[in-house]
Amino acid sequence: MTTTKRALLGGANKPVRIACINHAKRSLNVPMAKLTAALQKCYDRHFLPVWGYPVKLYNTNDPRPTDWQLIYVNNSSQRKGLSGRHELTYRGQPISKIFVERVLAGGEDVSLAASHELFEMVLDPMANLWADKTKRTQYAYEVCDAVEEDSFEVDGLPMSNFVYPSWFEPFDHPRGTKFDHLGSLTEPFTMTEGGYLIKRVDGRDIIKEFGSLAKQRRFEAEDRRGHRSEFRDPRGIHLAPRGRR
Repeated sequence: MTTTKRALLGGANKPVRIACINHAKRSLNVPMAKLTAALQKCYDRHFLPVWGYPVKLYNTNDPRPTDWQLIYVNNSSQRKGLSGRHELTYRGQPISKIFVERVLAGGEDVSLAASHELFEMVLDPMANLWADKTKRTQYAYEVCDAVEEDSFEVDGLPMSNFVYPSWFEPFDHPRGTKFDHLGSLTEPFTMTEGGYLIKRVDGRDIIKEFGSLAKQRRFEAEDRRGHRSEFRDPRGIHLAPRGRR
């Protein structure tokens, strides 16, 4: 039996370590140990075979300098745990933040938001990659946004649907090609009714498209401060940057 060795992030010899840190003052509605274990299982069984980037999640309050971070905080005004600028820790490593109060107030499970942020951080840590659809139009390399309201369960916890590499490929595909994990989409650069897309036109204009009017209304009612999608847009809603320690 031949075992295929998958590529590692940055050519490293080991999976990238991602420190899961809970600074939220309110309950996540799920034990942290169960949440992290389910995220790791979901990643290994569903995301890794498609995208091929292994990671190791672990709970801690004292991350190593080289660790990436997945941090749970109450909201975007909470300073503890938000010691970074944009999507980097003060040590210069990628970071994703889950704003627990915002998530739960919207009726969403923390696991759904956490898996969304985890998947997108791994594929585009700096939130600066774009896929060409035409010479004039590029789409943000966000793997969950187009299907972000669709989910599947792992150990009883909802996890975010995500798109496949074929979704970013602007050519005809063989019949039966999957464009997302749940098989909801049938073409590249499309979205479900609960999804949205970020595109860039002529290298400068940032435009958001929505799967439905209802989705657009929900989106526009959200507090978008600190969201990674805002960093792609010069006119986006940014948190004030902080200096290095």
